[in-house]
Amino acid sequence: MNYLAHLYLSGNNEELMLGNFIADAVKGKQAANYSSGIARGIYLHRFIDSFTDTHPIVAETKARLREKYKKYAPVVADLFYDHFLATSFEQYANETLESYTDRTYSLINSYLPALPAKVQHFFPYMKEQNWLLGYAEIEGISRALTGLSRRTSFESNMETAGEELALNYSLYQQDFEAFFPELVIYVEGVKTELLKR
Repeated sequence: MNYLAHLYLSGNNEELMLGNFIADAVKGKQAANYSSGIARGIYLHRFIDSFTDTHPIVAETKARLREKYKKYAPVVADLFYDHFLATSFEQYANETLESYTDRTYSLINSYLPALPAKVQHFFPYMKEQNWLLGYAEIEGISRALTGLSRRTSFESNMETAGEELALNYSLYQQDFEAFFPELVIYVEGVKTELLKR
């Protein structure tokens, strides 16, 4: 799961959203440097990643991608899944994707000085280029993956992943539609436990 899914799965709890959003930039025990609410969001992100990484449907998606994208197959899969969430966002949320992204950018921006340096660096680009809304289009996914491919140490072929998505669209959509409702149910249980702490 990529940024849109992690944010959406946090619900409307702002600290959970922020923690879930910044979690990749927070290593190990550094979560303790944040408020308890943001720390819960960081832990939620890790639970989501663990569930996703070990799920058999996601394993099928990654297996389909592995020949072309090798160790970057999970990255491509994450963005493909965000695409399908973006295209069907109103089925899951009570607002449009455009409204949601505007609200989310405002939230992150208001906390930006307190967020990790890595997030402070990339967030202005994310907001300006409207990554979250862009995920709803294959072109937006292509742009995101091409940007990632430029930053990899090894040849990743991620710049071709938009073509792969278009070519096998229904297969990846079926994977997402089978997997995501299970993830939503799992996350609701995890959130209930985390919020008791």
